[in-house]
This record gives sequence, C-alpha cells and structure tokens, in this order.
Amino acid sequence: MSTVEYDNSKSLGDQMGLFSVFNATDFLPSTTKDEPVLTKAFSLSAEEIRAEIDAEVPSLRSLKSATLELQLKQALNANPTWRDLIKSKRLSVGIVDMSDQAGARFATVNGRHMMYAASLPKIAVLAAAHDAIERGELKESAEVRADMRLMIAKSNNAATTRMIDRIGFERIERTMTDPNLKLYDPSFGGGLWVGKRYAAGGRRHPDPIKGISHAATTEQICRYFYLLANDKLISERSSQKMRSYLVDPQLHHKFVNVLDRVAPNAKVYRKSGSWSSFHADVALVQGPDRNYIMTALVDDANGEQICRDLAKVLDDMLAD
Repeated sequence: MSTVEYDNSKSLGDQMGLFSVFNATDFLPSTTKDEPVLTKAFSLSAEEIRAEIDAEVPSLRSLKSATLELQLKQALNANPTWRDLIKSKRLSVGIVDMSDQAGARFATVNGRHMMYAASLPKIAVLAAAHDAIERGELKESAEVRADMRLMIAKSNNAATTRMIDRIGFERIERTMTDPNLKLYDPSFGGGLWVGKRYAAGGRRHPDPIKGISHAATTEQICRYFYLLANDKLISERSSQKMRSYLVDPQLHHKFVNVLDRVAPNAKVYRKSGSWSSFHADVALVQGPDRNYIMTALVDDANGEQICRDLAKVLDDMLAD
C-alpha cells in the first residue's frame, strides 16, 4: 500500500501519480543492507517515469492487432447466425491474447458498441468499492467482503444492491470515468456503467450516451480485465483482492460450461449476466497453455448457447 495518504478532495488519478513514483518496485535497484536505497525515480523526470510505467504495461488500445482482428472476424463470420447478429450490432466480441511475454494482442468486433449487459457491470461496483476503500470512504468490514463475494461469485442481486447503496452511483461513475482508468469514456463509445440498483424501485442514474442502466462495451470489459491481470486496476493491492472475488466462479454456465471441459486445470476469473434476450460473459483464463481474456455481449433469445459456442471457438483460437 502506498505510504502517500489519500486525500478525498483529489481524484484517484491525481493520487495514483504519486503512488506510481514512490512505490513502483521495478525502479528499485538491488541492494545489500549496507548500501543506501535510492530509487531510480529520483533521477528521472516525471515524463520519463510515466514513459517507463507505460512501457511496462502498455495501453491496451495500442496493442490492437490487425492480424488477430482479421482472424476473429473470419471465425465469427463463418457462422451465419453470428454474422447476422454482428451486422445488426446484436453481437459484440473482444479478445486479448497474452500468451506472448513480449506483448499482448487485442481485437474486437463491434467493440465500441454499448449494450445492456445485465449483471456483468457488477464488476464496476467491485472496482468502485475498492476505490472507496482506498480513499477511506468505505470500511472493508466482514459484511462488505461477504457481499462482494456474493455479488461476484453468485451474482446475488440483493448483495449488489447493498453495495450500491453503500457506495452511491456518483462514486461508481467517478471510478469508471477516472482519468487513470476511463472505463466509461464517451470518446470510445461509453463502456462500463451502473445506474440502477439490482432491485425494484430506487432512482435511476442512466449513462449519458444511451440512457442504459447496466451497460458495457467489449472493448472496455477487455481493458478492465487487462488492467486487473497486470495489477493496474485501482492499485496492485486492490487488483489482487478483486481477483480473489472473481476467481473460481460458482455459476457454471455460458463460457465456464465450456472451460470446465476444455481447460479444467486453468484458473478462471469470470463475471456473467443474463436478462431477457441479453447475455453477457467475460473470462480471464490463465493456466496450462492459456493466458487470454475473452468477452461477449449478445442480444438474442439463444444467447446462452451462443456464448457456449463462442467460448469453444475463441479458446481454439487463443490456446497454445
């Protein structure tokens, strides 16, 4: 945890700059106990420090691969139903291939088309909760930890509503639009948004672009999990804690139904959602011969099966 205390009057973005300078362990030289400990940070300008941090974990958009996107489009368009759904913008798919240590590759189809995503945007509540915890605005009590686990592992609506009531829509928006994250960004089609409790009643705080209460784009879902995989979502400590809630999903449908069979020994971090014809899923898969993110948003009555079929096709593409 940073030794720089949080200032509630400042955004997470303002304070993460201090955290990056004073706590980036890669800047520390190897030392013995008799040597003075001086960080490389103090010999660099702010621009040089930021460049090194960005080089360590590049922006996901900078890793967009034309080759991988072509492969993705060919695989999806081979299925006539998927091809029609893509044309009508009722199917959006995103993938991140992290198998090569030299650099990740990123591709989407309809990646910036925002759709209703049911329970999947509960991941925004999870991130906002950890942002509020680090700011000292939310106490990480046993009750809060239990609700976060129920919210993610079992997609429990009552637990999610309690978390939303504790945090508030404005703080969720603050985290999603924070300059260091921009997981909701009108310049890129919007993204992750939670503007309604997962319960009857209560005020709405819909997204500014389409007025959706529980929204997502596959590009922003991929960015969320890419940051999470690299310990850059809120902070290293918060990233590790959030992964502990997302790992070992207790709902074995959609993507997980397939992953249980094709990658039984992989570690899976996952969140899904379903309501009416809307189906959403995301999985960060790490394990034997696998290190990738896949996500899909579907608006179709057969969306559950479509997600299962997509999981097999995408795993075939991304598994070594």
